[in-house]
Amino acid sequence: MHVGQLLQDEDLRLRLLWAEDPLLRREISGLTATDLEDPMRFLQPGEIVLSGLVWWSADGGRRKAEQFVSSLSGAGTAALLAGEETHGAVPEDIVVACMNHEIPLIAVPAEVSFRTITDAFYLRQWGQLSRRPTAHHALPAAVRTRLQRLLTEGAGPEELLNAAFTRLGPAACSVLTATGRIVARTPGTPVLAPRQAAEHIRGGVGVTIPIEGEASPYDRWYLNVTDATDVPLRVLYELAGVLAECRERARANPADERSAELVRLLGASPADPVAVAELLRSCGLPDEGPFHVVAAGTSAGGPGRAVAVLAEALAHQGEAHVVAESNEGAVAVVSGPSARSTLESVWPLLHACDPTTLLHAGISSRVAASDGLEGAVREARYGLDSARSTSPDRSEVTDTGGFTTLARLLTGLPREVRGAFSARVLGPLATEDGASAAMLRETLETFLAHNGSWARTSESLHLHVNTVHYRIQRIEVLTGLDLSRLDHRLDLRAALLCR
Repeated sequence: MHVGQLLQDEDLRLRLLWAEDPLLRREISGLTATDLEDPMRFLQPGEIVLSGLVWWSADGGRRKAEQFVSSLSGAGTAALLAGEETHGAVPEDIVVACMNHEIPLIAVPAEVSFRTITDAFYLRQWGQLSRRPTAHHALPAAVRTRLQRLLTEGAGPEELLNAAFTRLGPAACSVLTATGRIVARTPGTPVLAPRQAAEHIRGGVGVTIPIEGEASPYDRWYLNVTDATDVPLRVLYELAGVLAECRERARANPADERSAELVRLLGASPADPVAVAELLRSCGLPDEGPFHVVAAGTSAGGPGRAVAVLAEALAHQGEAHVVAESNEGAVAVVSGPSARSTLESVWPLLHACDPTTLLHAGISSRVAASDGLEGAVREARYGLDSARSTSPDRSEVTDTGGFTTLARLLTGLPREVRGAFSARVLGPLATEDGASAAMLRETLETFLAHNGSWARTSESLHLHVNTVHYRIQRIEVLTGLDLSRLDHRLDLRAALLCR
């Protein structure tokens, strides 16, 4: 199949924005949908790329367009199919970038779903691979009827999957999330570790079909069949449609409102213990602990993105939990002895779903009963602030139980509080940038690091001890503190750490 043949399908209503005639004769080897800013490592030569252009914004739009399209060019992409729903039209920056890199650019109208395009493509490209000679390679009517009845009865994804393959014949088939969590699988399908399952999705092991529906990069579902010859692709796409409906029904969870109310109540001071216990029960959590609280935030996407991250991470743990939006992003109450090991193992997989967005989280220490949850929320938020402070350029999970030094404890304070404290205690030493102030700060840091030893400070700085005495006296005059006092030394040490 060639790029130009896509434009001949009137049902798709695609519009060619730019391409020279020779480029339209490019052979298409496959199809990938992505909204990563730099998707190159997930693409194969000859693929067409579907993108909703969520990664593009007017701020830095030319740079972002150049980065995205150059990735497509480097991967040998056959064409870019750009959705118009997000921005109303394909931005000019993207048109120019495609012209510069000679990538055919095709507009997808807002009313045309990506699933319509993928269905049309796979039917034409690989329909002949079906191992069954059934008309149109569709689900048998009896299977469709049974699946629809199960949907109406509220069946989950595993029940639907097993019902389908009971009639279709055995196949190693799984429903996986973007982080490799197994949502459902047919009997006999190997249980893969999350990292290995995520590699199956990204590495193209077998056939992997995205399940449509509202989802973030972190909680998307994928239908994966290990052997591409086991099931006709049309059948898989129809089954993916059934699973998409199942997923959307599951998202309409009445417990979400109660989860939000629980998080709001725990953020109040003081929280009503009777109301907290009642909400815990209504959310499916036990009355008694142990509990942990987790606070999470993302560098982009707002509270909804943080909720998706935290919900997907905690789903790997399997313990009862609730997640809701909060001012910093999302807060979760988790029942169970420990959430740290799960979060730390899953966090890199979550970050890999969208490497352009940083993910931070703080985990409270364990509390034995519900009356400790109010304090645990404050503790988790403090841990989140610490993670953001210590790891501004990478995704990080911070467990407040690991705060064993003054330096680490101070990282949870808001930046403004740390700055104000440092300026007040250090005085001119905090605000002056000249050589004299830098010299005095170095002397103070060395003096405190050597526990107030004049001789060791002198030796470390290669100064005469009288010079050290003079500088310390000067520091005392500028700060108004007495370095012979332990409490004043602690204040100055904390101020230096805050600076």
